[in-house]
Amino acid sequence: MMAPMASEKSTVLSPSEAVPSSSSAQSEPGSAARSWAVPFVIAGIVLAALNLRPAITSLGALLEEVRDGLGMSGSVAGVLTSVPPLCFAVFGSLAPRLARRFGPAAVVCGGMAAIATGLLVRPFTGSTAAFLATSALALAGIAVSNVLMPVVIKEWFPQRVGSMTGLYSMALALGTSLAAAITVPMTEALGGNWQTGLAVWAALAAAAVVPWLPVMRAKRSDAARASASPSPAPQASAKLRITRSRTAWALAVFFGLQATGAYITMGWMPQIFRDAGVSAETAGVLLAITMAVGVPLSFVIPRTAARMNHQGPIVVVLGLCGLIGYTGLYLAPAGGAWVWALVLGISNCSFPLALTMVGMRARTGAGVVQLSAFAQSAGYLLSIPGPLLVGVLYQHSGGWEAPIVLMGALLVPQILFGVMAGRQRTVEDECAA
Repeated sequence: MMAPMASEKSTVLSPSEAVPSSSSAQSEPGSAARSWAVPFVIAGIVLAALNLRPAITSLGALLEEVRDGLGMSGSVAGVLTSVPPLCFAVFGSLAPRLARRFGPAAVVCGGMAAIATGLLVRPFTGSTAAFLATSALALAGIAVSNVLMPVVIKEWFPQRVGSMTGLYSMALALGTSLAAAITVPMTEALGGNWQTGLAVWAALAAAAVVPWLPVMRAKRSDAARASASPSPAPQASAKLRITRSRTAWALAVFFGLQATGAYITMGWMPQIFRDAGVSAETAGVLLAITMAVGVPLSFVIPRTAARMNHQGPIVVVLGLCGLIGYTGLYLAPAGGAWVWALVLGISNCSFPLALTMVGMRARTGAGVVQLSAFAQSAGYLLSIPGPLLVGVLYQHSGGWEAPIVLMGALLVPQILFGVMAGRQRTVEDECAA
């Protein structure tokens, strides 16, 4: 998932701008195959982005019904909320290899098919283990699509990376908030069965498969033209020893801690409100508000950050918003629910800030790619225990006080490491030193 940079004229590379095209033919804007396929690519990007979070937020809205229906304990439900970052770390790392073999468009198409299959089957599995397995199938499709979408944008729109990434980010946030807001009322309209309420999202994923089919055809045509004409040999890039960079580690920890907060929010916040006496439908709307805040801020924050030499002040402001939100959830979860949902949504915008800093902390395109891969892979692995620990604390403490204290406490190192990552450094200089 990418966030737009300050402008398309910015000298700061985003991770998507640093990904090279797979061939010179693919970067030719005048290609005949490309001209007729562009509308399908745009439709594919938007539909794919809409499908990258409903598997998670729709489940959060109906988590209580799923737990009762499958007989899950709080600890097992915590495992369920930890599955997304685990799948993103594991399956996302396979995406570049799959793309080299089959092409990014084909892998994204397969990813949408995996999402549709997983979402359709998982509510009717009848067991916790099978529910987890089919959830992992859907999340695997999300993971590879998540990683490769910036590659698709770079290949098809090399002169409009910022605007197309902005469109992608907006559609992603929209899909996230819509799934949170309408899953409960849609479930009630379909007869009140939570299984139907979850399975219906498979239709959106199935629709996302369609535009990628002609895109794959266009890519095959481009590949045939490229193989028929001589092309320059690819140039090798020097590989950084990225683990020698303190900034890379700081950014990985910051990325992991903000991801921890985001997945705890998506997985558990509706349940916190429901246990405080808020209706299921309202709890879903509150989560939708939290997610929807990211739509405009995903444009504003990267542009602001790109103009600053040190992004630490933004890190601090976002962290303080999170502390205000968690304090409110601890003291008066129902009384100020709308305010807490809003400020926690602001705090969750640490994600586009993290991606912006990835682009600013490396000087070369190759450095951005390596830093992005390291920070996101290590960060998602770091985020895995958080939702699980929240579930364990909830089950054994009998309430939300201890989990909320944990959530707030995690913001302290997030702020510290974010300030470190926001310093004007480059990983190339640190690795050389």
